[in-house]
Amino acid sequence: MTEQQPQQHDGVDRITAQWRAVRPDLDASPMAVIGRISRASRLLERGIKDNLAAHGIEPWEFDVLATLLRSGPPHVLNAGELSAAAMVSSAALTNRIDRLVEKGLVDRAVDPAHRRRVLISLTGAGEELAHRLVEHHLAGEERQLAGLTAAEREQLAGLLRRVLLALGDHAEDPAEG
Repeated sequence: MTEQQPQQHDGVDRITAQWRAVRPDLDASPMAVIGRISRASRLLERGIKDNLAAHGIEPWEFDVLATLLRSGPPHVLNAGELSAAAMVSSAALTNRIDRLVEKGLVDRAVDPAHRRRVLISLTGAGEELAHRLVEHHLAGEERQLAGLTAAEREQLAGLLRRVLLALGDHAEDPAEG
């Protein structure tokens, strides 16, 4: 027989225990799930930000560069496509593109086929940086999930997918998910 490890408790356990003590008539179990998803999101985002900061990059810069890179060669999207794929407003995107153009990581050009449309593309330096960053980013995410086995990660990903679908988060294009 193996000796069982004592169960560890997190901050959400403390909160739900307080609610059970104050309002035993309520089922606080949804807080255990939502609270953990919320806390995990904040901690994961902080880890991602710190990881990218080691390269002098903000998360929004990585998002734009990675979106262009994952669009495939020639790594060009029109502003509307980029805005939708990066899930930011066109106003926010304009500011972001301005800053990335200044850094020499993306180019902006008028689409010769549709003069009212703007094309955004990775420069050579932007593509090189995006490739390095995605490797670094995935290594950081690997470290963040080191406490889970491959099977646990797959199970968690499936459960979170079900939550997102129930909340109405449906990918228009399977490649976007």
